[in-house]
Amino acid sequence: MAEGKHRSKQLTEGLWRAPHRAMLRAIGFTDEDLQRPLIGIANTWAEINTCNYHLRELAEHVKRGIRDAGGTPVEFNTVAANDAMGMGHEGMKASLVSREVIADSIELMAVAYQFDGLVTIGGCDKTQPGCAMAMARLNIPSIYLYGGSIPPGNWQGKSVTIQDVFEAIGAVTKGMMTPEQLRELECVACPTYGACGGMYTANTMASALEALGLTLPNCAAPLANNRRRAQIAYETGRAIVDIVARGVRPRDILRKEAFENAIAVVAAMGGSTNALLHLIAIAYEAGVELTLDDFERISERTPYLADLKPSGRYVMADVDRIGGVPVIMKALLEAGLLHGDCVTVTGETIAERLKDVRFPEDQEVVRPITNPLQPTGGFVIMRGNLAPEGAVLKITGATKRSHRGPAKVFDCEEEAFKAVTEGRIQAGDVVVIRYEGPKGGPGMREMLFITAALVGQGLKDHVALLTDGRFSGATHGLMIGHVAPEAAVGGPIALVKDGDIIAIEVDKRTITLEVDEAELARRKQGWTLPPPKYRHGIFAKYAKLVTSAAKGAVCLA
Repeated sequence: MAEGKHRSKQLTEGLWRAPHRAMLRAIGFTDEDLQRPLIGIANTWAEINTCNYHLRELAEHVKRGIRDAGGTPVEFNTVAANDAMGMGHEGMKASLVSREVIADSIELMAVAYQFDGLVTIGGCDKTQPGCAMAMARLNIPSIYLYGGSIPPGNWQGKSVTIQDVFEAIGAVTKGMMTPEQLRELECVACPTYGACGGMYTANTMASALEALGLTLPNCAAPLANNRRRAQIAYETGRAIVDIVARGVRPRDILRKEAFENAIAVVAAMGGSTNALLHLIAIAYEAGVELTLDDFERISERTPYLADLKPSGRYVMADVDRIGGVPVIMKALLEAGLLHGDCVTVTGETIAERLKDVRFPEDQEVVRPITNPLQPTGGFVIMRGNLAPEGAVLKITGATKRSHRGPAKVFDCEEEAFKAVTEGRIQAGDVVVIRYEGPKGGPGMREMLFITAALVGQGLKDHVALLTDGRFSGATHGLMIGHVAPEAAVGGPIALVKDGDIIAIEVDKRTITLEVDEAELARRKQGWTLPPPKYRHGIFAKYAKLVTSAAKGAVCLA
């Protein structure tokens, strides 16, 4: 029996497994294939998903690497909801739900076929944490591979991404841009396949998983259509066979200190607030306690270094050009802001991985640690009587430090978007969108359509938005999401009325509903839970099982 063949022998070894071998021979397995470690390749390819469109091709390179290193690869697929294409309609409710389905389906396949090791391949936003959650849950030798992101498009001599298309819709509604110009932009913003190019959720999570140590070095930054992607895929295939032979398991890597490293990298890069949901969920699967307090503590001590979209000037292609995520990690390590002794999936420590990395001069993509864009990280945790369990603000895109104004309350995203497009949101307003949380949505929709429209209308610095839903990584402005407890469990956000005054103080980290406690108690007594939006099927199941956003929106049986 080949080295590392610990689990799959239950499928391929001995007299009683002759029927199993017969089934495998029917699809081309040889005696040599049966004697080698069986490596599952969990692919999130989907033909309709731009971010994951090319992952079948990458899987072929992974298979070649596995075979060359002495393993037997077996590819299977799982779902891949695309956040950008779900935006603004019911389809976005599938996004966060798909994270759980991805993790569950990978777990089912790994148990059903007793894989000795696992390669997971992701691209779009939820495929990545779904893959990592499965790796942590199963705790069999595993490695993650990112598909890479889209290079920027070019429109009227300007570098553009999908963010610009969303924001242009608001500009058209205000007469600041023509429909013809929007169409021109639409046709050039995404020049090829791959995940959205800014420091949106996909690139945020790819960077976080590299910082955790679950990938090969410099896996996050190379673009989807770059030839180096194929080489990274091949080397990932070779690496998993060695990982299986050494018996390295994800929970050997996913210690508390590794999560602190990932948080620091996300904070320094101005990453998506979705990282808070996903890292907490991955930590839960790994048996590590991770809370919003950890994010607040680490972001407070971590300088914001990377000048990346949505609030900055550059994209992941520029990070790749200057050396990739290891450049940011090395700057943090030298400042004592990373745990260099954390081990990685390939055996070396973080410090050993970064020993030859040099900070590049004569570039403006990433600032040196001595001259950051701002002294603290890209997000803050807000609390107050409107969000007792916490809420999240990405401050890299928020130029205002305080706001006080009347609430405009909407019980779903569609109502709010209609108000925005009809010009009913005015400077000074606080837009409140509720019943869009994990349970209430269900599925905790992202609000990029609304936030982008507000930016496109020139209201970014003049309004605030609060929601128990969440935001795309492309969102910027005084937009506060993950308000918890959510409305669907009777959280304070359910009690807000039109015209109530809400005060937001970023520096104090507070959100205050200026309504006295006696009145809130009367409103609470009169509150009733709206009827469920789904009574059967996956969305109904999810609504029953999902926890608070403050706990990662994980599903508990």
